Order: sequence, then C-alpha cells, then structure tokens
Amino acid sequence: MGFAQYLPEELMLYQKEALLDMIKVALGGRIAEEIYFGRVTTGASDDLKKVTQIATSIVTTYGMNDAIGLLNYSQEEGYAKPYSEATGALIDGEVKKLVDQCYNETKELLLSKKDIMEELAKKLLEHEVISLPDIIDVLGPRPYPMKESIKEYLEEMERRKSQDNEGVSTEESEESADEEDGDKTEEKKEDEDEDVIEPVKDEEEKKDKKKDE
Repeated sequence: MGFAQYLPEELMLYQKEALLDMIKVALGGRIAEEIYFGRVTTGASDDLKKVTQIATSIVTTYGMNDAIGLLNYSQEEGYAKPYSEATGALIDGEVKKLVDQCYNETKELLLSKKDIMEELAKKLLEHEVISLPDIIDVLGPRPYPMKESIKEYLEEMERRKSQDNEGVSTEESEESADEEDGDKTEEKKEDEDEDVIEPVKDEEEKKDKKKDE
C-alpha cells in the first residue's frame, strides 16, 4: 500500500511543532505495521532516514533543544565533528529521546483511532485507489482550516461526482423509457395482429357454414 500527496508550498521557516509533526507522519507507517501485523518490514527505511535527519537538525542545527541550547553543531561532510565525545553522546541521547517521544505519541494516536483506520483499510481494499474526498468521508474533516486550493479541489471533486450520478440517473431513465416504448410497441403489434386474425376467423366460419348447408 502506498500514499501519495502533493508537495506543500515551499516554506522558508518552520516552527518546532511543525517539524515534530513531520517526524510523527513519517513514523506512522512503521507503527501501523507493528499494530496491525505484529511485525515490521524494510518499507519504512526511507521514512526512518528522514526522521533521523529532522530530529538531528532540531537538536544540532536549529537551536530547538534545551540540553544543547543555542549552539550549532551541524556537521559538513568530510570534516571532523566540531564537538567532543561527551557532547556527541549528549546529542545522540537527545535525538533518540525526541524520536521516542514522537513514536509514543503517534502510537497512542493510532491505537485510539484503530476502528477508523480499519474502516479506511476496508475502503482501500474495495476500491484499490482512494482520493482525498474518500479519506475525509472516513476520517472526518480536518481539525484545522484547509488551504483554499484544497477546498477548491474538494468542491471540484464533489461537482464531478454529482455530474456522474446525474449522468447515471439520466441513462437509467432513458433505458426505462426505451423499455416502456418497446413494451407499448409490442402491445400495439399484438393488438394489430388480433385485428387481422379476427376477420380471418369470421371468414373461415362463414365458409364452413356454407359447406354444411
């Protein structure tokens, strides 16, 4: 199973909360494997790489960690680490603590929404491919306002769906009308046949009567 979405608008600044949310989203697939299958696969390898990069940047680059403070320990490739072994151990510990915290919060969220996730999985099995309107039907509206572009997309999808339903309804009406016309034509033909048969019968009866006389 895969999930695709359009890239968000390019931002120059991110708050710490936004970065933590990115980590939680990236951890979702691995946690879902643990919850629903009881085992894990290599599918989350790229996600875990992103998780490590974001968490490390929070601690060493953006000055968003209380233990490290407002120090930039970002490391350029090919250069020695600009800090001591003790600081390196502290950084490793803070990065792991940050990821573990995001992991626990994400797992708690997914467990609390397990019934909804199962409903979404059933819908995916039925249709193979589902779009944003289908996801909203199951999960409900977002807790935060949507961007105008997404609203316009949803409105367009609803409009197309309505047109498709109207088209199906029109086709069914036309088919029903055709069937009714066909039935009426058949009835008319039967009536005409009966009108032809009756005079023939009368003529034959007259001939038979003359013979008897």
